[in-house]
Amino acid sequence: MIARLAEASPSPRSVAPAWVSVPTALGSVPRPVTDKILVIDDEPSMREMLGIMLRKEGFDVLLAESRAMAAAVLSRGPVDMVITDVKLPDGDGIEILRHVKAATAETVVIVMTAFGSTQTAVAALKLGAQDYLIKPFDIDELKIVVRSALHKQRLEQENIQLKAALRSQQGLDRIVGASGSMKRMFDLIRSIAPTGSTVLVNGESGTGKELVSKAIHVLSPRRDSAFVSVNCAALPENLLESELFGHMKGAFTDAHQTKKGLFETAHRGTLMLDEVGEMPVPMQVKLLRALQEKRVRRVGATEEVEVDVRLIAATNRPLEAMVRERRFREDLFYRLNVIPINVPPLRERREDVPLLAEHFLRAFAQEMGKNVTGFAPDAMERLSSYAWPGNVRELENIVERAVALESTNVIQLAQLPESLLSPAAGTAETPALTEGFSLDSHLSSVEADLLRRALQQSAGDRGMAARLLGITPRSLRYLMSKHQTGVAP
Repeated sequence: MIARLAEASPSPRSVAPAWVSVPTALGSVPRPVTDKILVIDDEPSMREMLGIMLRKEGFDVLLAESRAMAAAVLSRGPVDMVITDVKLPDGDGIEILRHVKAATAETVVIVMTAFGSTQTAVAALKLGAQDYLIKPFDIDELKIVVRSALHKQRLEQENIQLKAALRSQQGLDRIVGASGSMKRMFDLIRSIAPTGSTVLVNGESGTGKELVSKAIHVLSPRRDSAFVSVNCAALPENLLESELFGHMKGAFTDAHQTKKGLFETAHRGTLMLDEVGEMPVPMQVKLLRALQEKRVRRVGATEEVEVDVRLIAATNRPLEAMVRERRFREDLFYRLNVIPINVPPLRERREDVPLLAEHFLRAFAQEMGKNVTGFAPDAMERLSSYAWPGNVRELENIVERAVALESTNVIQLAQLPESLLSPAAGTAETPALTEGFSLDSHLSSVEADLLRRALQQSAGDRGMAARLLGITPRSLRYLMSKHQTGVAP
C-alpha cells in the first residue's frame, strides 16, 4: 500500500480513475470486519501501552517504531487507521500522514506529539489528519477519539455509497427484461452473488455485461466496498500492468509518484476485467499468478501486497476457441470460468424490446425535458422486428436519437434511423442450398453487409461501428481492409 516511506518525497493526493465506482444496496448491513489500526511510536512503553489498550477495545493492532518499519507493515496491505507520533528516529509523522493519504485517502490518521504547536497541528489537519493529540493525553480521551474517527469514516463512506446507489441503481432493477432467458439469468445472479466465486460473464457487445457484474457485486457481502472496472482492450500491455498492479515512483519514465493498482483499489470489493479475451498472453501469466497467490507486486517493487478481491471477468470473445488456438491460456480460462453467466443477445429475447424501449424513452424524455410519452404502433413494430446487432446499447442510442428529434408526444416511425426502415433491416436472407453454393462466399457477403451497415449507422465512427459489431477496433480495421469498405453513401 505504501512503499519507501523512508525515502519518498512529498506527492499530491492521488485521484481515483474515472472508471472506479462504489455502488451499494440501500439498507445494506456494514461488513463485519475488525478495524485494523497501525500505531507508530519510537517509545516502547507508549507503543506497547497503546497496543494493549486498543486490542482490549477489539481492534486488530499493528506496531511500528519508525517510518521504515511502518512502510514494511503497510506494504503488506491497507489499514483502517494510523496513529503516529510526529517525532520519529528516521523522519516525522507528517510525512507518514502525507503518504498514507496519497495512497488511500479513506484511511483515518491521528497525529500525536509531545512537541505540540499550532503550526504543526494546522499542517497535520490540512494534510487530512482526523485529529491531533498532545502527549501526555488521557487514555479515555484517546478511546473516544478513535471510536469517533472510525464512526465518522464509516458514515462518510456510507453517504458516498448511498448517493451512488440513488443516482444509479446497480442491482437487478437496473437490468430490464421479463423473458424466460432473463428470468433464468436473474435467478443465477441471486444464487451466486453471496458466494466469493470467480464469475465469467459471456455476451455480445452491448448486451449489458457490466450491469450484470455490478448486480453481482451489489447483491454480495462486498457491496459496501469498491466495484472497480477496467477494459483490458483499451490499454497496451505495459499500461495495463501498471493499472492492475500499480507502480513505484521511478519505475518507468512517467512514474512520477507511487501509485497503487486496481487490485489494491478493489481490496475487499470486486474487480471486473472487461474484454479479458483481449489481454496479451504475458499479462495473462501475471494475472493468473495474482489470482492464485492473492498477492500483487507493483511495477518496480520488490515486495508483494496481499489483496482480497472477487474477480468478475467479461468477454465477447469465444475463450474456449481461443484456448484451442493457443491465444488464451488454458489454466487462466479454468480459473476464470468457475461460474459462467451467458447474457442473451437482444435478438433472442425480442419480447423485451418494448420494455427496454419504454424504459429508455422515460429516461431520455426526463433528461431532455420533453413530453414524449410513447411510440407510434408502426414504430414499435419496427423496433420489435429488428435483429439488433448492437444489442441493448444500439436500442438505447436509437431511442435517445428519436426522443431528441421528435416534436410530438409520440415517437413516429420517421424518427427511426434509415438502417431500421429498409425492408431487410436486421434480417439475413437464407440462401438456397444448391450445387455450387459456397459457404465461404456467403459468409463473406454477410460479413461485408454487416460491416457496411455498422459504418453507415455509426456515421463513420469506427469506435461505435466496432461496438455495434461486437469486435475490437483492430478487427474492424482488418475487415475494412479485407472488404475495402468505407462508409456507404
